[in-house]
Amino acid sequence: MLTSLQNSLVKQIRKLHSTKERHKQQLFLLEGTHLLEEACAVNYPLDTVCCTEKWQMAHPQLWDNACSYCDRSEIVSEDVLAAMATTVQPDGVVAIAKRSEQPTQVPFTGLVLAVETLQDPGNLGTMIRTAAAAGASGLWLNSDSVDLDNPKVLRASAGQWFRLNMAVSEDLRTTVAQSQQAGMQVVATMPNANLTYWEVDWRKPSLILLGNEGAGLSADLAAMANTQVKIPLSPGVESLNVAIAAALMLYEAQRQKIYS
Repeated sequence: MLTSLQNSLVKQIRKLHSTKERHKQQLFLLEGTHLLEEACAVNYPLDTVCCTEKWQMAHPQLWDNACSYCDRSEIVSEDVLAAMATTVQPDGVVAIAKRSEQPTQVPFTGLVLAVETLQDPGNLGTMIRTAAAAGASGLWLNSDSVDLDNPKVLRASAGQWFRLNMAVSEDLRTTVAQSQQAGMQVVATMPNANLTYWEVDWRKPSLILLGNEGAGLSADLAAMANTQVKIPLSPGVESLNVAIAAALMLYEAQRQKIYS
């Protein structure tokens, strides 16, 4: 059992709390039973899994399963586990996995989200969770946004991180143009648009453009859209949370496909 906070593995995992170290080590952190279950369910390759003795006794099958997917497994003390985790009250297990070396392919078909300069990991995780639930084809994120494998993003996705096609676009304008060339309609969310979001024919292959939490969508990207839509707001309400905005359009698309 690992009990020392000075152990090299403990130090390595603690460093993964920072974006810089995740990029440097090309590893990311998985925390908690549910994320580990989802990783194993899709056979996601793990580098190292660490758990407390109490957790192992409570989850023997999951522990054996996780060990079959990882290169190294360790039983650690409660203090060591707490030091490894980013959460205040970790549930007893953490793992690390390799960042993908091959870019994921997001298909230019169906319903796809494209998000510009998103900063809040909770918002991104919620969007991933909702997109997966609504049957979206995938999600694009520009390189100025929060990391896809930020620990808070993974937790907020409730495990759906492993089930949605996601990729970072180095130039979102190029990605938008490629989607249009593939026959997708590009729909931008703008506060002063003439159309409301339910007036769009979402049965067509669609790319939904969403902007930064504070500044919204940049003018050059908004200008590329085939259609601009608004979400009606009551007087005095300036804006809607970006993850909620995404959810409204994703589920309007679902409604149209089912009932139209």
